[in-house]
Amino acid sequence: MEMVLSINSVPIRLTSERWVHIVENHDDLAGQFHEVLEAVAEPDYIVQGEEGELLAVRELIPLALVVVYREMPPKNGFIITAFQTSKSDQLTKHRSTIWRKSQSKKH
Repeated sequence: MEMVLSINSVPIRLTSERWVHIVENHDDLAGQFHEVLEAVAEPDYIVQGEEGELLAVRELIPLALVVVYREMPPKNGFIITAFQTSKSDQLTKHRSTIWRKSQSKKH
């Protein structure tokens, strides 16, 4: 298990069980363990999920890496899943962008 701090300074863990789930369902992410963690720690933007989860998006041309995670402040959080998409603009179509890299803090 490894942890990173989210932009809200909440420790977010990636367990081996979750990592196995991610690569079994998204084999294109095999070998990108640290990139998944980095997307949470240093996203380009964060989108609000439909059930309280957050989607950290890291634009990696031509694809975007999306990491779905949950924060339970002040000291608990975990990664749910991750995937790559060429349609990152669809993530913001029906969801609120709650943080962008150019911002200094979440609104």
